[in-house]
Amino acid sequence: MVIALSLLFVLALTASAWANPACAVCTVAVGASLEIARQLGVDDSVVGVWAGAMLAIIGFWTIRWFERKGWNFKGRDWTLIIVSVAMIGFMYISEIKYTPQVIGIFYLDPFLFSTVLGALVMVWSSDFYQWMKARNGGHAHFPFEKVAVPVVALLLVSAYFYYYPLTRKAADLGADLYTF
Repeated sequence: MVIALSLLFVLALTASAWANPACAVCTVAVGASLEIARQLGVDDSVVGVWAGAMLAIIGFWTIRWFERKGWNFKGRDWTLIIVSVAMIGFMYISEIKYTPQVIGIFYLDPFLFSTVLGALVMVWSSDFYQWMKARNGGHAHFPFEKVAVPVVALLLVSAYFYYYPLTRKAADLGADLYTF
């Protein structure tokens, strides 16, 4: 748990709020598709990547809401992002049993690890888009680049977790899932 909080702290240090990182329709669609993916048998580590991205988007929307209300205080942005990503804890209360495993140098539940990683990828890919846009004179390189960059980054991480699962159990489930 300490490592998860450390990862969230690193997220807080690197994250800055950008205006309108995702549309409301996209946020709702991702949220609905998470449960559908779980029902279809997609591995939890892949679902966790998208859940973390969704929670990061909720954090960005909360920051925008606070800006409209004029609620400004020191550390507001990173506090809201951390609280948003920490909402994954509710899944462990009702849906998932916390079963920590060794993942590289971390000792975390695979779903929690992939959720934190998904949030980090979402924030960093949004920052990367802003950097690319600034280098291009304030204009996107192509239409919907703002959407394409985070989605491609999340797809790459999801594909990695699909083909190189975090746990042995996930590999066994994935082999039989698409056999007809």
